[in-house]
Amino acid sequence: MTNPNLTQLEKEASNMGLLLRIQVRRPLNIWSFKLVVGQKTSNTKIQLLGEMKGWAYQNTKGLQLDTMKVASNANFKVGDLIWTATMAWALEETPCRSARLLAIYDDNNQHEILQRYFRMRGFNTVRKVGSSPLDLPLRLVWGGAGAFMVANCEKVFERSYRSWSESVKLFKGD
Repeated sequence: MTNPNLTQLEKEASNMGLLLRIQVRRPLNIWSFKLVVGQKTSNTKIQLLGEMKGWAYQNTKGLQLDTMKVASNANFKVGDLIWTATMAWALEETPCRSARLLAIYDDNNQHEILQRYFRMRGFNTVRKVGSSPLDLPLRLVWGGAGAFMVANCEKVFERSYRSWSESVKLFKGD
C-alpha cells in the first residue's frame, strides 16, 4: 500500500465528517502554513477542532513547527490527522525530511507532558534551550525556553497515519 497524499487525507477526513484544509503562503521563498481541522455545526458555521502552524525553507532540515492545538472537545484522533496531514504536505511539497520544534517550558508538569507527547510522535530532544547567550537566536525564533526536538518527517507520518487509519477503519466498520 502506498502512503496517502494530502488530497486523499482530505477525502478520508470528509468521509468522517471532518474538514481538513491547509493554507500556504510563500513570501521570500519560505513556506508559511496553517493546517486546520474543523467540523460543520450548521450550513454556515464550522467549529475549529485543531490546527498546526509553522514554516519551511529550502532545506531537508527546514520544517519548523510552531503551534499545534487540539480543542478539548475534539476526538483524540484529530491530532493524528493533523500530524499526518502536516507531514504529508511537507513530504509532497517541500524538500524537508526532518522537522524541528520547541517543547516550550511553561511549568515542570506541562513540559514533561509535552516532551512525552512529542517523543510518542517520533521526536527526540537535541538540546535544552535556556538563558545562555548561545540560546538567544533560538529563543527569538521559538519565543521561549524549552526542549529543542527533531524528528524524521516520514517516521512521524507513519506513526500518525497508522493511528489515524485505525479510526478510519472503525468508522467504516472494517
